[in-house]
Amino acid sequence: MKQQFFTWAPNIWRYKLWLPRVIVLVLVINGIVPASPRAPLMPPQTVETSKPKLCIHTRLIDEVEEWKIQRSLQLIREMGASTIVEFFPWAYVEGTEDNYNWNSIDRIVRHARNQGLHIIARVGLVPEWARRKDERPIGTTTLNTLPEVAFADFADFVAQVATRYVGTIDQIIIWNEPNLAFEWGYQNVDPAGYARLLATVYPVAHAANPNISILAAGLAPTLEPQGSPYGLNDILYLQALYEAGAAPYFDALAVHTYGFQAAPAAEPGFNLLNFRRAELLHEVMVRFGDDQKPVIITETGWNDHPRWTLAVSPAQRMEYTVDALRWAETRWEWVDATCLWVFRYPQPTLSYPDNFTFADTLFQLRPLYYTVQAYARGELNGDQP
Repeated sequence: MKQQFFTWAPNIWRYKLWLPRVIVLVLVINGIVPASPRAPLMPPQTVETSKPKLCIHTRLIDEVEEWKIQRSLQLIREMGASTIVEFFPWAYVEGTEDNYNWNSIDRIVRHARNQGLHIIARVGLVPEWARRKDERPIGTTTLNTLPEVAFADFADFVAQVATRYVGTIDQIIIWNEPNLAFEWGYQNVDPAGYARLLATVYPVAHAANPNISILAAGLAPTLEPQGSPYGLNDILYLQALYEAGAAPYFDALAVHTYGFQAAPAAEPGFNLLNFRRAELLHEVMVRFGDDQKPVIITETGWNDHPRWTLAVSPAQRMEYTVDALRWAETRWEWVDATCLWVFRYPQPTLSYPDNFTFADTLFQLRPLYYTVQAYARGELNGDQP
């Protein structure tokens, strides 16, 4: 009897494991529970827009279900944006050294191509094996810690992105907001160190793909002074980057410039954070004789959260967003694209960042979506023909 029990017991567990799946399948077949949408490719699409410099930042890399990537990109195309900015983490692809898994990026690129969209790729996030090359114990590093001895490994990853996705990814942003201690592995910000990173990446990426465009990272708009443990004023950081000899090692400058509570036309100032702060960054480029390079605004926008102290009203957000797009289009000939933050998050943040989005997690579109869509179609008063 004892032997019979142990022979039969595994069968019970096998049924317990499969029974819920069988029940769900029956419910799906009978229409009681809807099946998860799949994501077959559409016939190839093209973006119809009168505003080719319109761009939007996405957060697709952490989507679990592929159909949500497809739906997001379809809505972006229909809104009239021809380019997206997306984060492609090194740690997701090369979790162990020299072993690559491109699936998370491939599916985004596949659907972007299908929708006729170009991608500006932002790369970063360091795998554990590369962080272990730091002299400090692994427990004292973060995913934003890139030891200098691993710069060449990072450059190799960038080069592989540059060759694998030719035609869809022609621009790559190296890192993100290195003027913040958080984004620099909670170390003191180091413009000279970031200049050395660019100098390592640039020749390797261009050797792999001569047509790739390397972008210096967008800097966080901040007023932090010299010596702050939290970061460094973005104007001062860019100036220091040039003084460190970084100019030959990037083809364009990414810029983050948020409006906060100021209208787009508000005058810029060294001690002010507003949309036209981008002009001060461009003035640094001019001062160092680098004004022939284009600027790509990879993050900008306003927030209409009802309880965030730096937010505006929903009506102001719509007005300011369109006015900012027009300002960049008509006054900033040095700007190649203006990318709004952010189309949608995979999951709600349950805080003020949710009110930067154009669509919620259920794909309910906010009024701003339709306003920008009308702008892209040239349907708003004041649009350029």
